[in-house]
Amino acid sequence: MENFRKVRSEEASAGGGTEGGGPGSCPFADLAPGAVHMRVKEGSKIRNLLSFATASMAQPATRAIVFSGCGRATTKTVTCAEILKRRLAGLHQVTRLRYRSVREVWQSLPPGPTAGNPPGDPPASLSVLKNVPGLAILLSKDALDPRQLGYQPPDPHPGPSSASATPTPKRSLGEPTTGEGSAKRSQPERGSPDEDRTA
Repeated sequence: MENFRKVRSEEASAGGGTEGGGPGSCPFADLAPGAVHMRVKEGSKIRNLLSFATASMAQPATRAIVFSGCGRATTKTVTCAEILKRRLAGLHQVTRLRYRSVREVWQSLPPGPTAGNPPGDPPASLSVLKNVPGLAILLSKDALDPRQLGYQPPDPHPGPSSASATPTPKRSLGEPTTGEGSAKRSQPERGSPDEDRTA
C-alpha cells in the first residue's frame, strides 16, 4: 500500500456486516429514557468526558450512562468507565462488544515521469471494507439482570479504601527489603586467617 494514499473513510451500509447498528445507535434496547450516551472518539479528552459524565450522573433524573467507542478509542472507553465506577460507588455494568463496517477508499499516487506512462492517465482507486471492533459499556444506578451476557456487579470495596491500610515504607534503591537482607547474609562467611581449620 506504499503506492496508495487514503482519500476518505465512510460508514458502510447497515447490511454490510455491522452488528448492533451504526455508531449512533445504542446496543442496549431496554435503556432508561433519561440515559446519557457518551460517544468516545480517538481524540477525545478523558478529563472532559469524565467531567460531563460525573455532572450528569450527579443528577437524580439520570439513572444510566453509556460509553461507546470503536477502533483506537476502545481503550479510552474502558478507562472512562473504570474511573467513573471508582468515583461513583454502586454502579452496575454491562459490556457489549460490537463491530462497525468502515469502507476506506484509497487512490494510487501519481507515477513519476516514465516513457511508457502518458501523464494523462487517471489514478487507480481501491476500496477496502474493514470490520472495526468497538465497545459499549452501560453503567446504571439501578440493578440490572445479572443473567445477561457481560454483566458485572458493583465493586463491594470501591475507591482507594480497598487498598491496604498500612502503607509500604519507602526504601532506597540499594537497600534490601525486610527479610531480604537475612537471606543474603545466610551464606557462610570466610573465617579469619588466625582460626584453626580442621578437616
